[in-house]
Amino acid sequence: MSIAQAKRFTLDEYHRLGELGFFHEDDHVELINGEIIEMASKVTAHETCLRKLWKELPKILGDKATLQSQAPIALPPNSEPEPDFAIVQNRADDYLSGHPKAADVFLVMEVSDSSLAYDQDVKIPLYSKGGITDYWIFNLFDNYLEAYSEPYQDNQGRYGYSNKRIFLSNEIITFSCFPDLSLDLVKVFPPKRNF
Repeated sequence: MSIAQAKRFTLDEYHRLGELGFFHEDDHVELINGEIIEMASKVTAHETCLRKLWKELPKILGDKATLQSQAPIALPPNSEPEPDFAIVQNRADDYLSGHPKAADVFLVMEVSDSSLAYDQDVKIPLYSKGGITDYWIFNLFDNYLEAYSEPYQDNQGRYGYSNKRIFLSNEIITFSCFPDLSLDLVKVFPPKRNF
């Protein structure tokens, strides 16, 4: 007797489902470890933080890199997350020929409120295994930035980051990919509220 298992999709199968119209236009889904995940709806503080980042990041980055928001990053063989923001290398075709891969990515950023446990427990090992070197979580519950770097794999095959730094909402953080650039977190975090 075999035990039933959920079907896990590859990147190619996931893209084929999209081509066939399986997903509706307003569906916000991503492929994580072969599973199609429907993303949670966003609360006001989350959207406010996103808007503030949209104001600040383009001014800071200028033409040094490409900023994308809620757009796919290909992590073969079976993941295609759509982080809130990613800073990727500039490319002549603006990734028309394919979504950015880990080697193209300088930094991935997630804004976390109701998704905090997911962004920590699922996305940290996913990004680490995929080769993403820097990952930031704008933690709206604790009102600070969690900055992860130095991906590793331990002896049990688990993935994570060996370096985690906390930056309070009144601090300034420097981009490791562009050490001459920094982000003033006061301009990004919304006023503290209960969720």
